[in-house]
Amino acid sequence: MQVFGLKKILALSFVSLILFGCMGIGTTPIEELSDNPSTYVGKEVHVTGTVENTMKIGTLSGYTLTDDDGNSVRVSSKALPAEGSKLTVSGVFLKDSLFGYYIQVAD
Repeated sequence: MQVFGLKKILALSFVSLILFGCMGIGTTPIEELSDNPSTYVGKEVHVTGTVENTMKIGTLSGYTLTDDDGNSVRVSSKALPAEGSKLTVSGVFLKDSLFGYYIQVAD
C-alpha cells in the first residue's frame, strides 16, 4: 500500500512540475527587467514572450521577445526561432555599451 501511495505522490508531483513550468511560473516579467535592469545584470533570468525581429549579421544573431503588454527585451542567441512563436528563454542578463540590455542565451 505504501509503495502505491509513493508512486501516486511522485506522479502528481511530476504532472504539477510540467504544468506549472509550462505556465511560466518562475519567469521574470519583461516589464520588471525594463523597470529595474541593474538588479538583474549578471544574473540568470527566465523570460517568456513572442519572438519578433530575428536577425543574423555574420556571427551575431538574435531577436526580440515581446510580452502580451508590449514590453520587449533583446535576446542574443545562435539559434533563431520562427517569428511569431511563443517561448521561454533562459540566459544571463547583460548590459553592453553598444546594444544596451539583453539576454545572452547559452546555446
